[in-house]
Amino acid sequence: MATFHFDLVSPEKLAFSGEVDQVDIPGIEGDFGVLAGHAPVVAAIRPGILTITTAGRHEKVIVLGGLAEVSEKGLTVLADVATSLAELDRAQFAATISEMEEGLKEHEGGELDQAIERLDHYKSIQQQLNSTAMH
Repeated sequence: MATFHFDLVSPEKLAFSGEVDQVDIPGIEGDFGVLAGHAPVVAAIRPGILTITTAGRHEKVIVLGGLAEVSEKGLTVLADVATSLAELDRAQFAATISEMEEGLKEHEGGELDQAIERLDHYKSIQQQLNSTAMH
């Protein structure tokens, strides 16, 4: 399988840089996969799990929004937050969801809709983390 260059960057660090076979991205308009030779595109990403495939090995990284750009140079994801599953504190993640649920009472109108959408994304990530496929 042909490879391409992939960079995953967050404000805190360069989370990944190297040659990969495929990257699956949680896009705002739906999840999508990138392979070598993919057409150029810029897409917004939603909170979710990004999967990096290299030589048959899958590495999963939680991303909390950002942008993905595919160009002739490869793929760059600029993530608001990027945390590998190995680095994730699952108890803290669950606590964040609880805090978000409690915080819904403070929002109204459009803010409430955005808060609910963000909470739904976090709960989706938590559900994926708890599924047997993620272990």
